[in-house]
Parts: sequence; structure tokens; C-alpha cells
Amino acid sequence: MRIFSIVTAILVTATLYLLVFEREALLDFATGGDAAPAPETETSADAPPVAETAADDARVVSVVAMRSTAQAIDNAVLLRGRTEAQRQVDVRAETSGLVASDPLRKGASVEKGQLLCKIDPGTREAALEEARARLPEARARLPEARGRVLEAEARLREAEINDNAAKQLSADGFASEVRVAGTQAAVESARAGLETARAGVESARAGILGAEAAIAAAEKEIERLEIRAPFSGLLETDTAELGSLMQPGGLCATVIQLNPIKLVAFLPETEVAKVEVGARAGGRTNAGQTVEGQVSFISRSSDMETRTFRVEVSVDNNDFSLRDGQTAEILIGAEGQRAHLLPASALTLNDEGTLGVQTATAENTAQFAPVKILRDTAQGVWLSGLPEEVAVITVGQEYVTSGVAIKPTFQEDNS
Repeated sequence: MRIFSIVTAILVTATLYLLVFEREALLDFATGGDAAPAPETETSADAPPVAETAADDARVVSVVAMRSTAQAIDNAVLLRGRTEAQRQVDVRAETSGLVASDPLRKGASVEKGQLLCKIDPGTREAALEEARARLPEARARLPEARGRVLEAEARLREAEINDNAAKQLSADGFASEVRVAGTQAAVESARAGLETARAGVESARAGILGAEAAIAAAEKEIERLEIRAPFSGLLETDTAELGSLMQPGGLCATVIQLNPIKLVAFLPETEVAKVEVGARAGGRTNAGQTVEGQVSFISRSSDMETRTFRVEVSVDNNDFSLRDGQTAEILIGAEGQRAHLLPASALTLNDEGTLGVQTATAENTAQFAPVKILRDTAQGVWLSGLPEEVAVITVGQEYVTSGVAIKPTFQEDNS
């Protein structure tokens, strides 16, 4: 069986050799050598050879192109973010006591300064009256202390006069040294009495300031008994229940301000230079609500992990239809620029992997042009990086490279 396989392989190899390399000899053998020579084709001396003309036609690629003129578009920035209350604060107590006011229910609208929680005063009013009673007594001590100062100054002057007289008499031999020493001791004692009297004045003044401080502290403690709304807004929680014990730091209520409301998102590094404070912006929530506003804040410092910048858009919310924490798509207007609207199918890559389009030049050759996608729409993609007017190959761009000869057929302009 093996010898038949070898013989078959030899016969097949010989047949292929005759068909490929000895085809003409095989045909002559088959026809008996009577095949007539092919007639010569008459050619003009000026006409190019047929082979060269066919080769030239093969190197020209037929393509379809479209003429495009740049148009001005808004270079908007599309972000995904959320709604956020303009302000939110947990209103807490600064003193302790039992709540003596009926609670307000969550969702209620409150005005700035409106009473939210009232704490029972207890003995605080009595402490205030006591502090006020001590003030007149403290003030009465001041004139008495000042009188003592005047008395001490008079004693000092008298002691100084006696001391001078004793010194003169001692110099003339009419007074002993013991008397001079006694007058000097009297001067020092008078000076010490003056210092004591002056200290009494300062003590009286300190007593007045202490009484006034005690009155202020008592009044402030009474003010803390009434916890009021810091701004107009809505109650996110019930206020503290009547009869509950309130401690310093205890929660009275949570108040949020939803008008105006903020749309918050985070700008990537590539887009942050396009947005400015005051730029017009709009938003659309997942519930289909649409709003308009202006950019009110752009962070100067990026998030360390995401390298994005916080941006806030302030919008009106008079009817409180927007709630805190809703997901929203945010469109921020940026400086416009000129771009071409072309079908996405016209995009291609060059040998380096750069995104661009193949254009048709005036010399009917292909030329690759890199582009940047600005926006993707249902009608096509908006591209920048092209001249004001350009012919872009839309069919056949994958079969040409820069410098290849083309035969373009133009479709209607996109404008």
C-alpha cells in the first residue's frame, strides 16, 4: 500500500510541473504543433504601451469625498454631578435644660430668627437679678476708695513737710537725729498708705467690672435658652420634643436652604481651562427637570486622588422642585470655536495611530490630517484641526495614504 502512495505523489508532482512550467510545450503537444501565432497589434509611435497605461490606471484610487466649510459652535462642557443645598446646618444647644416649646415638624418652612426650641430657664433669671444687685454695691465702693487716696496723699504731704523741717532744725543744731529719723519713717509710712489706697481704687473698679461681667454672663445664658433659625429654609428634621432634656451640643433641628440650589460636578484637568466663573450653564435631572444658572465657583485646588476640580452652578429653585442629592447632567457653556460636521465613518488612523481624516488635495492626491473630536451628535461628529474649507474623503479613505493619487467623486456639501 505504501508504494502506491509514493507513485501517486510522483505522478501528481509531474503533472503540476508540466502545467506550470511547461505549459506551452504541453499545449503544442496536445494540438500537434499547429497553433497559429497571435496577430501583432498595430500601435502608433506616439501612443504609450498598453501595459504602461493599465499600470497607471491601477495606481489611481477612486474615492468619494465631500466639501466641508467650518462652522462656529458652542464648545460646551458636559458633566455628570448632583444637586446640593445652598446651606445646611445642624442647630444645636449651647446650654442644658428641659425643652419647653412644642416641636415643629420636618418639612416646615422657617424664617431667619424664628424660634425652633425653647429651654426652661430654671434659676437663671434669679442669677441675673443677683448679679444686677451686686453692681450698685460695687460702684459705691469706688468713691470711698478714691477718698482714701486723697486722705493718704494729704498725710504724705504732711509727713514730707515735717521731715523737711526736722532736717533744717537738725542742720542748725535745734533738733536731734532721732527726730529726723522719726519724720523720715513717717514719710515712708504715708507713702505705703497711699499705695494701699490706690490699690483699693483698682479693687473697686475690678469689683464693678466683675459685677458687669456676671450680668452679661447671666443675660447670655438666658439668650441661649431660645434656639433660633440661623437662616430662612426648610426643616429637614423635627425640632426637639417638648419635655426632652437638652444638653450642650444636643441637636435641636436640621435646617437646609434650597433656594438657590447648587449643581455640583467635578471638572477633569483637560476641561478646567474652558470654564469660567459667571459662564452660563444648565442642568437636567434624572427626573427630567431642567434648570438654568451660572457658574458660581471653580476650585483652585484639585482632588488629590482624581485630579479633578469642583465646580458649582447656582440656579433658582423658587418652587423647591429640586431636592438635595439628585443626580443631574450639567452642560456648561464655553468659548465657541469653528469646527466641521462630518460623518463618524470618515475618521481613520494613520500608521502612527493618530486619529484623523483623509483629505483630497487640488492635485487629486490624498493627504492625512489629524483632528480632535469636540462633540458627537446624531448628525455626525464635530471636528477641529482642519482648514476653513476642506474636501474630506468619506468613502475609500481606508485604501489610501498620504500622497496616493485619487479620483474623487464629490457628494453634496454639508452646509
